[in-house]
Amino acid sequence: MSFKGLFSRSLGADPERLHFAAHSHHLWPDASFEGHVEAWNDAARLADRKWDKVMDEVWPAAQAEVAAELGTGQPDAIVFAPNTHDFLVSLITAAPRRGFGPLRILTSDGEFHSARRQFARWAEEAWVAVDRIAAEPFDSFAERFLAAAQSGDHDFIFVSQLLFGSGRIFGRVDELAALGRPDGPWVVVDGYHAFMALDRPFAGAVGDSAFYLGGGYKYAMSGEGCAFMHAPAGFGPRPRITGWFAEFEDLTLPPGSVGYAKDASRYLGATFDPSALYRFTAVRRMLAENALTTEGISAHTAGLQERLLGSVAGTALADAELLNPLDGGPHARFLAFRSPNAQRWYATLKARNCITDVRGDVLRLGFGIYQDEGDVDGLVRLLGEIK
Repeated sequence: MSFKGLFSRSLGADPERLHFAAHSHHLWPDASFEGHVEAWNDAARLADRKWDKVMDEVWPAAQAEVAAELGTGQPDAIVFAPNTHDFLVSLITAAPRRGFGPLRILTSDGEFHSARRQFARWAEEAWVAVDRIAAEPFDSFAERFLAAAQSGDHDFIFVSQLLFGSGRIFGRVDELAALGRPDGPWVVVDGYHAFMALDRPFAGAVGDSAFYLGGGYKYAMSGEGCAFMHAPAGFGPRPRITGWFAEFEDLTLPPGSVGYAKDASRYLGATFDPSALYRFTAVRRMLAENALTTEGISAHTAGLQERLLGSVAGTALADAELLNPLDGGPHARFLAFRSPNAQRWYATLKARNCITDVRGDVLRLGFGIYQDEGDVDGLVRLLGEIK
């Protein structure tokens, strides 16, 4: 089955392109264009009053969609920001320190660059002390990370649910989340590569004691500017990094007061571009109208991944190490192939208008609903022509 008709604008903009970077800049569906136009029209029609619609209609609709997708059933625990780095800064400065000295952070050596870089820079100033658990060997990572988290030696625990470099899944989120306490440690799960790739990735009681970060840039197909955080009640009632939107519900406070909303909007900053929320809710409507669930999309992409893996013999990928094999269970929306030739393969494919992604010696091939079997066959042909 093909869903290309939902992406006519993006596909029509470059009909000859093969785009296998759905895990990076996911192509935008037509619905996102319609949502963006709606945001512009509301700004023109309502002017200053547009914020009434944004905060009374668009914002809660987006909260409800995120909470439903996560499986938490807690829309009031969702807050939005332009990117997850904003949330990371807010969380680190809000997290309680137990004892004296720097904030003690536990993380992995496989985190995305925003966390890796920021933690490293803070460590240079001795603001934080960082323990990093090696992601490899992959098969024992979850057990090793959880054991370190259970040691009680850390104030702030940060890990990706799905590691961006290898596509491996940290499958013990529920056990990790159970360690979270308002007075520390705080548990933060980076779900950027899990949100709308894994079905209900934060379901159950985990949302009562852990934070979750994600966004619309990848599998939510909504572009930049639509990052979100699930913030459990009672964790950081008065964040140190704060903007005036954090008291949006009570602008009647006396001058000089620093008030906070009671829900997750206590973590809000200041004025933001709401167009990303319009795009996100428009895309979610499109998915509902076409009966496209995360589970169904995952089944579609899994079929494409299987087709590729069944055809790599005789291609450049034949001797590469597949870091995240298919095992019939939940899986990343990309395949990660490790090889010393990864950078060259990426450049060669790019020169032929086939867009992939490379991280060091790992070539990542991403899959989405704008691809069909013909696209996979086209990629296989190109792979068979390079060495």
